[in-house]
Amino acid sequence: MTFHLFGNILTSYGTAANNRGENEGNITTLQKILWKNEVHTTVSAEAIRWALRYYWQTAGNGYEVNREWDDITNDNKWKSDFDPDSYIDDDVLGYMRAEGAKIDASDENAGKSKGKQALKGTTTARRGVLEVTRAISTQPYSGDVTFNAKSGQKGSTSLYGTEVHATRYQYGFAATPGRLHHQDRVIAVLEGLISLGEVAGNHSRFLYDFAPDSLVLRWTHDFSPRILYCFEEDTEGNLTMPDLVRRVQAGDIDPSELWVAGAAAETEDGEKLEALGAHVEPGIKAAVTEVIQLIREQLNEEKKGEHER
Repeated sequence: MTFHLFGNILTSYGTAANNRGENEGNITTLQKILWKNEVHTTVSAEAIRWALRYYWQTAGNGYEVNREWDDITNDNKWKSDFDPDSYIDDDVLGYMRAEGAKIDASDENAGKSKGKQALKGTTTARRGVLEVTRAISTQPYSGDVTFNAKSGQKGSTSLYGTEVHATRYQYGFAATPGRLHHQDRVIAVLEGLISLGEVAGNHSRFLYDFAPDSLVLRWTHDFSPRILYCFEEDTEGNLTMPDLVRRVQAGDIDPSELWVAGAAAETEDGEKLEALGAHVEPGIKAAVTEVIQLIREQLNEEKKGEHER
């Protein structure tokens, strides 16, 4: 049976601003979404994936990426054509290159000597194995804006504002190691996601720690995550996981497949999940180390079984 790794991450509390460099007039805006009938700010999955690739590029752990970010030119550079066997980002994150038709369809001689295929473009693509949800703020956006002034030419001043949001963000991810060229790269995914610092890439003008303050992981044969957006936070900052507890109590999630770590481990719901049989750890890194060890063992057993067959 196929293994799947699912996760739900809750960041630390911080002040978010200028996720993608978008603006309306002289106001730099945050992306927003209507969530549970209230306006919340959101961070795109693309920004999270960018940060993961940048982590692999700069972590010094031997990960080879095909698309590298140049901090001097503020641009991406490719090493070679797509190669998911050699490059972790091509394998995990996927790629797509679309090329137009080599012969213009308006050419009266088009297709006569080359055939109809000459009139069609081509696409080289690999679907990403890592799937990431949008990150959603745990608190509704109240409309906070900071205003600033910048001196320009002599006698001129530019006024501008920035939307800011003091909140946490939560997002989920999923990865199926069996779809990777190298299955152990799922470990690099997990190591990267718990270490993200710069999210939003070259557009970011703020520091917001995207490493998890709380984390839920599930290593399972189940095709469905069943843990996404499981964190809830009230106006006092109290953290709960009522839907996750309900699913475990109802038998929809096997507690032995579940790891709860970080601040969530010390909540009342964390204690309930531990009593139900889930793995509960106060430390994020300790829990991830435990999951990584299990992943290595079970993938090696699966590989050994395939050789024996």
